[in-house]
Order: sequence, then structure tokens, then C-alpha cells
Amino acid sequence: MTTVTDRYASRTDRMSAILARQDPVVYGQGTYADALSVDQVSSYEQNGFLLLEEVFLAEEVAELVAEVERMCADPAIRQLEEAITEPGSEAVRSIFRVHEINARIQALSRDPRLLNVARQILGSEVYIHQSRANMKPGFKGKEFYWHSDFETWHVEDGMPAMRALSCSVLLTDNNACNGPLMLVPGSHRQFVSCQGETPDDHYKQSLRKQEYGVPDPLSLQLLVEQGGITPMIAKAGSVVFFDCNTMHGSAGNISPWARSNVFMVYNSVENVLGEPKYGLKPRPEHIATRRSVEAVRALSETTVA
Repeated sequence: MTTVTDRYASRTDRMSAILARQDPVVYGQGTYADALSVDQVSSYEQNGFLLLEEVFLAEEVAELVAEVERMCADPAIRQLEEAITEPGSEAVRSIFRVHEINARIQALSRDPRLLNVARQILGSEVYIHQSRANMKPGFKGKEFYWHSDFETWHVEDGMPAMRALSCSVLLTDNNACNGPLMLVPGSHRQFVSCQGETPDDHYKQSLRKQEYGVPDPLSLQLLVEQGGITPMIAKAGSVVFFDCNTMHGSAGNISPWARSNVFMVYNSVENVLGEPKYGLKPRPEHIATRRSVEAVRALSETTVA
């Protein structure tokens, strides 16, 4: 009987460890689509992320902001499991599955300016693994601690390989003071195996404050000493693409300026989810898509409308 070894074992009884990445960063040599230049693809491959500034017009951003504000104020949406509130308050922190809840954001997920970048990097057609609107209001927006998305998606969702990426559309200006996304360049080439046995229904706590699947301080220090930290400071309408294994986080927002974004995770249709590790129950569909894995089709026009 052949024993299959997990290339990215994590949350086991062993100590924390840093493991070398076993998957490509850019698939198919970046030739599946032509949204990015050769230099942009190379930058993404080297750093694990790419910032494209002011991709969307002010009018497009204003329409998206209005839709997110409407969803946050809608009592019916606030009662859904998809709506996550801040720890210690009823302020909405995130709304998941927004590409299905909201027609405008569904169109955004199909916009060629986003979709073709994902297709080019992942070397295949893609589907939406997860979508959400993130809010970080002025004065009281809480932090998102350092983590690699893939570690959670691999353990809790059964994602086989590092063949997914996140796409963050900035709905507000991100400055040095309002808790911008921070990424560790080069960290995507190392997998941090974390400690701690995952509790059942961990997602109910982790979406508010993650305690399992977070890197140990020494591993994080080593990654940062090697690559540094780059904050994504940019104007509203800009877009950040980052690899599923890039270490990232954001500080709390005690400035007067809100920070919000719409967030899509594109996964290759050749990388659909398997069984979660260690007998964990599959997480809900709005967090980890299992049923709707058809390839996303681009809009014919390059506008959100």
C-alpha cells in the first residue's frame, strides 16, 4: 500500500516549520492570456504580488462603494451567515459571496481587467473560490493578523496546490495610516507549517479573529528579514493581485479614513477542492466553493456596468 505524503502538512503534532514551495508561481509560462506584460509577470513571480494602479474609473468605484454600503445597511443581508461583524461590536467586517448576492459585483468578477490577469498567471480557466467585501471603518477597524491563505485553504478546504490568487479592488484610498494590506515579498516561495489542532467549525471564530493557521513569530521574523514588508499604498480603483501563499496582514485602523475593498479569489479549474484534512467538516459554500466550479466567462465590455 502506497502512503501519500502531504507536501504541505500543517497543524499536526510536529513543531512549526518552513517548507519549500513545490508548485509553480506562474503556470504555463504566463502565456495563457495577455493581460500583463512580461515585466509584470516577472515581478509577480518574484515578489508574489502585483499592484496595478487606478485600473477602475472614479465613476465605477463610486458605484461599487454605493453597492457595498447598501449591503451593509440591509437588515436581510446583515442576518445572513455571510455577514461577519467585528469582534466586540455589530459593525460589519466582511460580507462573503458578494459575487452572487450583488449583480454589480458579479459583473466585476467577470471584468476582463481582473479575470484575464488571473487566467494568465494561473495558466487555465478559473472559477471563484471565494468573494467578499471587506470593511475597515475609521477609528475602529480591527487588524487582520499575518497569514497565508493557502495554509487555511489546504487544511480546512482541501485545496490541493498553490494554483489560486487573490484580487483586491480598492474602493477607498489606502494610505500609510488606515491599515493598508501589507505583504512580505518572496514569502510565497516558502510554506509555513503551523501548530495547533483545528477545532470543529473553526471558521465561525477565524473569520472574526484567526487563532489557528497563523505563523509562529520566529518563522514570520525569518520571512520578513529575508523579504521585508511592502504596504499596498494606492488610490481607490487600484487592484492588488497576490499569490495564495503570500504572507500578508493589515494593522488596525485608528485613522479617520475608512478602508474598504472588494475581494475575489480565483482558483484554477484544474485545482478544485478535495476533502479537508484530518476529518474536518467542509466549510460552508460561501467560504469555500465546491458546487459552482464552472469557468468564469468574461464580460464582452471592459466596464463594470
